Amino acid sequence: MTKVLIAADHGGISLKKQLISELSHLNFEFIDLGTHDEKSVDYPDYAKKLCQEVINKKADYGILICGSGQGMAMSANRHKNIRAALCWDIPSAKLSREHNNANVLCLGARLIPFGLAIEIARTWLSTPFAGGRHKLRTEKMEC
Repeated sequence: MTKVLIAADHGGISLKKQLISELSHLNFEFIDLGTHDEKSVDYPDYAKKLCQEVINKKADYGILICGSGQGMAMSANRHKNIRAALCWDIPSAKLSREHNNANVLCLGARLIPFGLAIEIARTWLSTPFAGGRHKLRTEKMEC
């Protein structure tokens, strides 16, 4: 079973719950790192928590959700060996995994309709890294 860490700030909590509910039956084990209510929190704290767990190999992938997805993506990409992709449609999700070997998906709960967010996450989680010439490029991103 593929382990997936998932975290959200107050703006993404509803989408986080829906993703867990909709995708858990597809051989994904979600590990929910919070937040757990709609009280205002700081998205960098949740990005950091999730990224540290991905770096320490506690899960295969991570999903971060905030209002726009931008704050989570910016925060996540500050961490060594994290390749966070802000995805807004199926092609961006597929290519971020296939060509860039993204290990964290960022979603904007206020910008992406729920049904599309489910399909983005499903596509992202099921798309393998192509390797080859793409591997050489992703290695150049490593610090």
